This record gives sequence, C-alpha cells and structure tokens, in this order.
Amino acid sequence: MEIGLFGFVPDLDTARVQMRQAAADGFASYWIPQAFGPDTLTIIAAVGQDSAPMRIGTAVIPTYPRHPQMLAQQALTVQQAIGDRLVLGIGPSHQVVIEGQWGMSFDKPIRHVREYLEILMPLLTTQKASVKGDTLTCRAEIAVPGAPIPKVMVAALGPQLLKVTGRLCDGTITWMTGPNTIRTLTAPILSAAAEAAGRATPEVVSGFPICVTDDPAAARERAAKSFAMYGTLPSYRAMLDHEGYAGPADIAIVGGEGEVTERVAALKDAGVTTFAASPFGSRDERARTNELLVSLLGAFR
Repeated sequence: MEIGLFGFVPDLDTARVQMRQAAADGFASYWIPQAFGPDTLTIIAAVGQDSAPMRIGTAVIPTYPRHPQMLAQQALTVQQAIGDRLVLGIGPSHQVVIEGQWGMSFDKPIRHVREYLEILMPLLTTQKASVKGDTLTCRAEIAVPGAPIPKVMVAALGPQLLKVTGRLCDGTITWMTGPNTIRTLTAPILSAAAEAAGRATPEVVSGFPICVTDDPAAARERAAKSFAMYGTLPSYRAMLDHEGYAGPADIAIVGGEGEVTERVAALKDAGVTTFAASPFGSRDERARTNELLVSLLGAFR
C-alpha cells in the first residue's frame, strides 16, 4: 500500500509549496479535489512539473459540467505538461450540486457515468470516439500527439457504480468510506468486475482525515465540525451507515502514533492500494501527523 496526501489547495502558490514538500518527503501521490476554488487540472499543469516523481491525481472532477471530449483534451495536455504523472479522478458529484447549483438533471447518474466512460476512455487511448448514448454523444477525433494515457478512476461508492468502474476504467477513489466497507463492498465488487472484463487489478485509493494527537476527544470534536457536511450527502451517508458510523468524526483516524499506525495498517488488509491522508488539527498536530506518515512510507508494501 502506498501513502499519498489529500490536499485542499486554495491557490497556485500554496499548491506549489505543498506539492514540492510532499514530493521531497517521498509521498507516492498527491490528490487534489475539484471544489469551488481554482481549477484542479489548471493547477496541476501550472505547478506539477516541480513535484516529480510523485503522481498527482484529481479527486475528483465532476463529470456533468465537462463533456468527456473536453476533459480528454485537458487531461492529455496536462500529461504532456507534467510528464505522465496524472491520475484522472472523476465522479458524478451530488444531486444538491448538479441540480441545486447548476440546474442540470441528475437523473440516472450510473447511466451517465457509464456513457461518460464509454466516450472518455477511447478518446484517451486512441484519441477517437464514436458513441451515441441516451445522455451523451461524441463523434470526434482529437489530436494531442505523444501524450501519455493517464489512469482514470471514478469516485464509485455504491455497488452499481463500482461494477461500471471495474469494467471500464482503472480503479476507484473513496472518501468517507470505512475499512469494513472497503473490505466487504468496495474491493470485492470492483475486482470482480475488472476480472470479468479482462482488466488489470484495479486500484483502491481511499481518503481519510487523520490527526496524531494527545487529545483524541478534542480532535474528533473538531472533525465532527469540519466534516459535518459529508454526513448530509446521501452517497457519503450511505457509506457511513454501511460502516455503522454515526457521523464523519467516526471515520477520522485519530490518536497517538501507535493507534494511528495500527489503523493505517488495517487499510492495506481491507484492500486499499493507496492511502490518501488528509491531515487536520492544530499546526503542531499536523506537523506530528506528517512526521508519522513520512516514517511509514514504504512500511506497507
């Protein structure tokens, strides 16, 4: 199991500093969400050259507002810019965003992602696509000569989307998904679908809030406040319920060095291939967390 960092970056300068430091510390990957700040792929193209050999992933880009042809062109261009280190993470986002903020239909998101991948994957691999779906159509050929093909991962949480992901692309990126759920739901369904499709063993990239601290109760209280919104989104709520967690604070990896190390080690046994750590807490707690994570690099291979 590799260890990477999950970083929320508010601007280019912060991204450059954080990614350089992560690469210097030896982290295998750095994962950046596409939220309501700067555009993630633009950030990666602008500052990703400085962080070799670390992989850089989007975690994740919502599919609805970007046609797969446009995203393929962007991803291949970023690959040229940073030297074949991009992992393209995508996902359907949430109904409250797609319908409530953008006024787009969130009808049948599984079908949407399937059709999206049926266009995106050929465009990335052959730079050609001819697909007419119920929701998406693309009859096009793009030209990004010499661009390496990025791995594609989907934020697949439920069984149906996991099946689509295993059949059509390279793996999944999870958040608010606990180890028992990964062991009993995520990893087996994803792997079975990939095997049936003749694809390579898929990756399971799992993001977790993490805090090394002498005051676990205070850290969990902070996590409950910082990550409260995730407990209200249906897809994440379903994962928390599957794990038997009351809320996002329960999924946070919190405690002293020994306890945190044990919980991180358990993720490998659950089927996680990359642990994407999202440190939180005070400045001292974040520094202590980073120190422990650096000490664990290579420990779970």
